[in-house]
Amino acid sequence: MISYPQLRARAESEAARLPPLLAQAEHLAGTVLLGEHGRRRSGLGDDFWQYRPVQPGDSLRMIDWRRSAKSDAQFVRQREWQVAQSVMLWVDQSASMEFASEKNGVSKGERARVLALAVAILLIRSGERVGLTGTTLPPRRGEGQILRLTEMFLKDEDADYGTPEARAMLPHSRALFVSDFLGDLDAVEAALLKAADRGIRGVLLQVLDPAEESFPYRGRAIFESMAQSLVHETHKASDLQERYLKRLAERKERLRALCATTGWQYGLHDTSHSAQSALLWLHRALERRL
Repeated sequence: MISYPQLRARAESEAARLPPLLAQAEHLAGTVLLGEHGRRRSGLGDDFWQYRPVQPGDSLRMIDWRRSAKSDAQFVRQREWQVAQSVMLWVDQSASMEFASEKNGVSKGERARVLALAVAILLIRSGERVGLTGTTLPPRRGEGQILRLTEMFLKDEDADYGTPEARAMLPHSRALFVSDFLGDLDAVEAALLKAADRGIRGVLLQVLDPAEESFPYRGRAIFESMAQSLVHETHKASDLQERYLKRLAERKERLRALCATTGWQYGLHDTSHSAQSALLWLHRALERRL
């Protein structure tokens, strides 16, 4: 049984991680907003739908001041694409995501969390409802939801590889799955097929370390999974490179085909590349009318 001092120390450690993650995501979201400045569009859709009264969680930037000046109430000008939108997130927080080939490099998990949280910030501040797949955090608007998402993203899982959570996904919503997808692909297929059956369209982003993309190993090597459940030793690692790269390519192709079948979009991100480029791609991919 965990003691009170241990529990407090763990809680303080988790709390200390929250501000840096949120700060990184806020900064990243800001760079995309700056990059998007000047595009000829208003909000996240081009077709006017209706005016609606301001609701809790709406930001000041969403208020249509010209329409509001004609009455005693404040109104938001909704675009057609913005009406009744919910975005469900699943971010792999398994042990596999903690891998980083460089000593001081960014791990897959850190990059995945920052990207997902930055996406959530952009969507929530545009009036969307964002939550997690499953039953832990239903989609909501408002700054409070950003803090709740941050807290949830800081929880690690013990399993070697993550399995997409597809429960409680709202029909006809949108979704974003972020993982290295190096685990059981049958589970990924089941989740996307279940989502497609409910009219859910979304984006699947595969995040990989540069060493996983190139397999630069030579000589004697011991390969061990992050949770230490899998171990393989070889005296000539270079002999494995061709077979490994072939199997990785096959895995990527299966993910692309699965996304094409279910109406999702597939994206690939190498952690050695900029987070800004990945977020910009995600922002535009989710912005489309799926």
